[in-house]
Amino acid sequence: MAAATAALFVADLAFGSVRIPLGALCDIVLGRPSDPSWSSILLLFRLPKALTALAAGAALAASGLILQTVFRNPLAGPDSLGIGAGASVGAALVVLASSSAGGGAFLAGLGLGGYALLSLAASAGAAAVLAAILIVARRVENGVTLLIVGLLVGYLAGSLVSLLVYFGSPQKVQVYLGWTYGSFSAVTLGQLPVLYGAAALGFALAAGSSKSLNALLMGEAFARELGVRVRRERTRVLAAAAILAGATTAFCGPIAFLGIAAPQAARRAFRSSDHAFLVPASALSGSIFALAADIASQAPGSGAILPINPLLALIGAPIILGIVLGGSRDRESIP
Repeated sequence: MAAATAALFVADLAFGSVRIPLGALCDIVLGRPSDPSWSSILLLFRLPKALTALAAGAALAASGLILQTVFRNPLAGPDSLGIGAGASVGAALVVLASSSAGGGAFLAGLGLGGYALLSLAASAGAAAVLAAILIVARRVENGVTLLIVGLLVGYLAGSLVSLLVYFGSPQKVQVYLGWTYGSFSAVTLGQLPVLYGAAALGFALAAGSSKSLNALLMGEAFARELGVRVRRERTRVLAAAAILAGATTAFCGPIAFLGIAAPQAARRAFRSSDHAFLVPASALSGSIFALAADIASQAPGSGAILPINPLLALIGAPIILGIVLGGSRDRESIP
């Protein structure tokens, strides 16, 4: 998986409306003289976009894995539980209430500090939705009901966003609506440290929780019997999920399907439930999906750039359908 991720990363740098030979890529990275137009395309556009896809895919996949474990539901994810919608509320508050004019690029007038504020606001919105769902989860044990509650919370968050859009200026509304399509191309090299810093914080919070996640997969009562401090560990991993999903949503917009499909692909490919293995495997799987979708979005040779979400739906929907149908076959086979 690491080799596939590296290969797709290089392909994402090389292919597009202008193809850059592999030798020229190496020359540019090593600082050797090369075609100035190739250098500009690589350093100003393709490299930040590929690095964004790499981090966003890993962060959303890890967030989805944590949510699926805590709620013990294979269809739990940042988008299905309304967490992405909560992050969108936080982002909308910053965008539509900002003092910048909001012209060509998303929050371009706010600079690096604005992106840090945006990540914080989106993470806070995701955490608020997570807290609401967690309260409901204490009273509702049925996974389907919990997903319905998550969808309703997502609709409520969407209504709040609609009100913010209604009272926003036309320029900011146009920028915000463009952001909602999802994209890896809005982040510059100077803004990447904020995204990678937030992702590192989320992974650091989840790094020491492998044993706790393994126990929580069997239920809270079982985890308590093993000596796990359930409330503390659950709060820590859900905070990690909120930071990972919130920061990614802030920079890339609402990215659908990836948080559900990538962890399940890792589980099925390696047939493991050990989170010490699943967390990095899911992160690599998410990066592979994100990079593949980014390559496809460039429509090599045509000069067109397609939105990310429809392409991820083509990848993620069959995987989710396989989960549902596979679960039905498993239940029918039980005597």
